[in-house]
Amino acid sequence: MSPAVDAVVLDIEGTTSSTGFVTDVLYPYARRRFGTLLAERSGEPEVARALAQVRTELGEPDAGPARIERALNAWLDADRKSTPLKTLQGVLWAEGFARGDLVPHFYGDVVPALRRWRAAGVRLYVYSSGSVAAQQAWFGHSPEGDLRDLVTGWYDTQNAGPKQEAASFRAIAEDTGIPPARLLFLSDRPGELDAARAAGWRAVGVRRPGEPYAEQGPGDHPQARTFEDVDPLGSGA
Repeated sequence: MSPAVDAVVLDIEGTTSSTGFVTDVLYPYARRRFGTLLAERSGEPEVARALAQVRTELGEPDAGPARIERALNAWLDADRKSTPLKTLQGVLWAEGFARGDLVPHFYGDVVPALRRWRAAGVRLYVYSSGSVAAQQAWFGHSPEGDLRDLVTGWYDTQNAGPKQEAASFRAIAEDTGIPPARLLFLSDRPGELDAARAAGWRAVGVRRPGEPYAEQGPGDHPQARTFEDVDPLGSGA
């Protein structure tokens, strides 16, 4: 039987992995290291580009390291989906994963499902507000080993656009070459699911107990408690 969709596109936080791990472990890890990063590595191309974007967001072209660090911490406190914030977090998290200071979290149902779907010919993509570098580090250092070979492509707010805009999902569909109706997006956030559907995608809300959007639910989208409830291989998707 041919798959019901050609590809599954995955959100991370609240979907494949615990939001609590991000807020309770990763955010403090980055916060403790922002100052050193700004002081010692501002000349690195990726860091320098992110710092220029911070200054643009602030409307302060001459903002110095102390001002930028305050802004990053304020945006972190507000859980702002700022591209330069996510970039700088990603730099720090990738290093933490590589050193073994951090071990990414995955819900127990996720990796077996991803391996099963991939073996059946369904392509897998990641679309997260976290930077591509952070995504790749996350999947590359999972408790079950390097999972990057399972993933065909990676998207974030920089190379695709904001996650609650249909245009971002249209851009991803065009980049993958897959018709929108053959793409399935999994996320816990109703606004993201709405945007995917507006772009012609299929969308399923992942409603894990204890996650921030679990009580609210995914609106009028189909929902799944775990990846075991998602069937991209047949009519259940």
